This record gives sequence, C-alpha cells and structure tokens, in this order.
Amino acid sequence: MDNQSFFIYLLIMAGSTYLIRAIPFAAVRKKIENKFIRSFLYYIPYTVLSAMTFPAALYATGNIIAASLGLLVAILFAIKGKGLTVVAVASCVTVFLVEIVMTYIIQ
Repeated sequence: MDNQSFFIYLLIMAGSTYLIRAIPFAAVRKKIENKFIRSFLYYIPYTVLSAMTFPAALYATGNIIAASLGLLVAILFAIKGKGLTVVAVASCVTVFLVEIVMTYIIQ
C-alpha cells in the first residue's frame, strides 16, 4: 500500500469515527427522556466490547478447545463475582494446563 492510499483510508476512518461521536452531540440538545433509547445507549459499549472480545478469546491460542475452556472458566469466575485479576489468572492457568494435557495426549 502506498502512502497516498494509506492517508486517504486514514482520513476516511478518522472522519467516520469522528462523525459517529459528534453527530449525537450536535443533534441532541436536551436530555433524552425515552427509557428505551437511554437503555439502548447505556448498553452499546458493553455490546461492542463483547462482540470484539469474544472472537479474540476463542482464537487467542492455537487450540480452540483450550481457549473455549479458558473462556468458560472466565465466565464462571465472573458470574461468581470474582475480581478481574482472579478471573484473568484462572482462565490463563486453565488454558495453560489444558494445552499441556493435550500435548501429552497427542504424543
């Protein structure tokens, strides 16, 4: 990719990102009273973060089984109310142990 194409793509991306954030501020001057729209706007960041994180969690390792088990452990620990560090460590240890076990099974 040459520099000219790169900067054109960069300007388009920056413009679209800015417009998505700037248009609501310019269009809406008063407080939003509609409960549906307020709840929709409240949950958008969580939805986008989940949509970006879930596939990455499944393909973070070379083994989909280990990644799935790590994700399952992370979900279970999060449901139990454990902290972020505990959830991350438990899921990483799970993936590590599953990959070690699967390495010995394959040999």
